[in-house]
Amino acid sequence: MSSHPGSKRSVWKGAGAMAGLALVVGFVAGSGAVAFEYLSQGAFHLIMEGLCGYSPSGPSGESHLFPSHGPAEVVMLGIVFAPAIGGLLSGFLCFRYAPEAKGHGTDAAIEAYHHHGGRIRYRVPLLKSITTAISLGTGGSGGREGPIAQIGAGFGSFLATQLHLDDRQRRILLAAGMGAGVGAIFRAPLAGALFASEVMYREAEFESDVLLPSFLSSAVAYCVLCGWFGSFTHLFLVPSNLTFNNLMDLGPYTVLALILVPVIWLNIKVFYGTESLFDRMKGPKALAPALGGLLTGLVALGLWKATGDENSLSVLAFGYGILQQALDGSLVGWAGIQILILVAVFKILTTALTISSGGSGGVFGPAMVVGGGIGGAVGLIFQQMGLIEHPASFVVVGMCGFFAGSARTPISTIIMVSEMTGSYELLMPAMWVCAITFVICTPWTLYRKQVLNRAHSPAHKGEFMVPLLQDIVVADVMEDRAFQNVRIGTPLKDIVHLVGDTHADYFPVLDNDGRFVGIFSAHDIRSFTYDDTLHELAVAADFMTTSVISITPKDDLHVALQRFNLKNIDELPVVDPDDKHKLLGMLRRRALSRAYDERLKLMQKAMETR
Repeated sequence: MSSHPGSKRSVWKGAGAMAGLALVVGFVAGSGAVAFEYLSQGAFHLIMEGLCGYSPSGPSGESHLFPSHGPAEVVMLGIVFAPAIGGLLSGFLCFRYAPEAKGHGTDAAIEAYHHHGGRIRYRVPLLKSITTAISLGTGGSGGREGPIAQIGAGFGSFLATQLHLDDRQRRILLAAGMGAGVGAIFRAPLAGALFASEVMYREAEFESDVLLPSFLSSAVAYCVLCGWFGSFTHLFLVPSNLTFNNLMDLGPYTVLALILVPVIWLNIKVFYGTESLFDRMKGPKALAPALGGLLTGLVALGLWKATGDENSLSVLAFGYGILQQALDGSLVGWAGIQILILVAVFKILTTALTISSGGSGGVFGPAMVVGGGIGGAVGLIFQQMGLIEHPASFVVVGMCGFFAGSARTPISTIIMVSEMTGSYELLMPAMWVCAITFVICTPWTLYRKQVLNRAHSPAHKGEFMVPLLQDIVVADVMEDRAFQNVRIGTPLKDIVHLVGDTHADYFPVLDNDGRFVGIFSAHDIRSFTYDDTLHELAVAADFMTTSVISITPKDDLHVALQRFNLKNIDELPVVDPDDKHKLLGMLRRRALSRAYDERLKLMQKAMETR
């Protein structure tokens, strides 16, 4: 076998081979998820539980890898300074070795997909895992999906590069790895695959090439993680009586959706507003996450002291425990409403302070806490009013609606929350709320590297030119202008004067009966300009070409572009479809370009007004 890169690429270009590679990516992503579970839980167990005395409850379906220390007194100074120390360490590692590892990580993978041919530096996934484990293990607010997504995406990129695959195949494996990581860490394999395909765009559009490989990689990653821990349960356990069987319940769910909209706006504005503030901060950038961590600890401590409820510390780290309590019905009445609202609002602030300052962590997890908290509070309010029976259903739907509107991923979010909770009975209200938040929140997105749709993606540059050009024919763009032609017997001396007196570059040649028989260019004549001996002897027939590349009015502009590119010419003779010797005019390349640009602007304007 040849060692040339092209031969290696041909081995892996088939759909079956790509499916096999997706399985490998899924295995590595699942293994990475297992490793990160040990890393992140170990750091939290050692620092927050062991040193700070903070041991919150978690989701019922989560594997607890380290024995709990049991009830202990929370160390206030630990709550304040642990996130600061974690921010200092993670900030130093990020800014020293891989600045792109800071932040929530998903945007980095999206940017690599659209702008860098799916290329991710090999050190980024490993560094992202370490810094996020440090950040979350010391109480920083964030989620686990960022590093897991980058582990899978990074390995997909690495594997494609080592096998000399093309950019398209590298992008597919990157997305498959990202979906596998998300699907595994949240016990949601179907949603993980859909998320990888959907998160690339702000509009409701899927990256279709990614779907099948992502299904395979996500399924393998899920089986690796759950098989390792010996548990295939859902991340959250919910009451079995959560159903939708009353049409009147759509009223309260609609109110929930409308309440979620300003919270989504607030979340995005605070997140990127905080990022802007820290970017303008003077001094070493690596110190910014330490300041963000310190402020995170102070916010958590202040909220705890103000409420007297340890649940308020859910604004730190993962914060999933309060969602499980809301689902179990442990939070009731106005006290439950108050703590859920406070945790949701201040979780927005602590997440921004942790991640937007340059720290490391995902944003999906905090979004679940914010959306579920608001949903749970709204559900308890309606229960107090006697309008609904089970407020826990609003926790589930709140998680769906909040992230769907924030991340522009309604389909995968509906499936993901349903898989995380096992509550498929709430698909109808989840669909309703997600549709409302998705439509109203169109101007905003949590993932700023998303592009509008495939037509706006540099990864698909040129794909839309062919159908656009095929929709326009030559007759639509032919310019109504006079063009120079010469007779077949015209002497060279007259042609030299003609070329010098006009701005034309191409000259069709007609025979004595006016039939189109050849063409020459001004460039063909310039070499004879000062050869007086030929001026009286040569005629047009002596230097014209009879192998004419022509076009007809019925041909589309894609055909015309191909003809232009055959010999890199700038004008084409337009001839009658039924008689190639009947010259109708000349088509300039610039006319084709102008028509394409005008049509593209119309399409973009139509998209903007949708």
